[in-house]
Amino acid sequence: MSQTRHLTVEIDGQTVFYREAGDPAKPTLVLLHGFPASSSMFRNLLPALADSYHLVAPDHIGFGQSSMPLVDEFEYTFEKLTEITLILLDHLGIERFALYIQDYGAPIGLRIASRHPERVNAIVTQSGNAYLEGFTPFWEVLFAHAKDRVANEAEVRKLLDANATRWQYEHGVPADRLNLISPDTWTLDQARLDRPGNKEVQLQLFWDYQFNLDGYPAFQKYFAEHQPPVLIAWGKHDEIFKADGARAYLRDLPDAELHLLDAGHFALETHGAEIAALIRDFLGRVLH
Repeated sequence: MSQTRHLTVEIDGQTVFYREAGDPAKPTLVLLHGFPASSSMFRNLLPALADSYHLVAPDHIGFGQSSMPLVDEFEYTFEKLTEITLILLDHLGIERFALYIQDYGAPIGLRIASRHPERVNAIVTQSGNAYLEGFTPFWEVLFAHAKDRVANEAEVRKLLDANATRWQYEHGVPADRLNLISPDTWTLDQARLDRPGNKEVQLQLFWDYQFNLDGYPAFQKYFAEHQPPVLIAWGKHDEIFKADGARAYLRDLPDAELHLLDAGHFALETHGAEIAALIRDFLGRVLH
């Protein structure tokens, strides 16, 4: 089995950590993680696909092993995270690539795809939302916070505590698969959230998330006009981005391949082998 390499590069004065596996001469899959995780969420998927693909999974600034400047030292916006991701890909000489987007990875990856459609040859979305239909009651307090930060910050901060982090991994998971989720997942994520200054970073990104919705028309226009090959592998019990958000892709992408898994938000933890098999089959057919 191919081993994963753990690397860093300096971009705009920040250290960007990324995992890399496979031969760079093979087709590249760029994997973009969500909140509150890191590229660690792909730790099993990378070696599972590395015999056939070149895989690159960065940690966003403020997450994982990448730099975590304080909130007044860095522009914590999804626009800035997109910019840094593009600089990383250019630094690595990656011209064309497929994308794997999950949660926060979606507004980053879909900014890239919609602005540089010639560079993206396929998309895998796992709870990577691009339609208003995907939002659930989970978001009510976050959108209230977007309108009035002071009045809603105390409630939103509860999403950053240990119980909330564990819930992200365990909700919607069938009882017979709960024992597949390593406690290391939420323990590591929480340790990073608990770093001095990190909760303020997350609050800033929570607030900035509202502007991702402004990009949805451009993302959907990109889908409709360019018809990129898309694989949808989505936990049907996800209470953060519900299955209606997965089905909505088919409105603009009638040929997209939809697979609703018996899983929650972090479907790779319980359905990693199934998702790896879907990706291998999908990319094997659509990448020429």
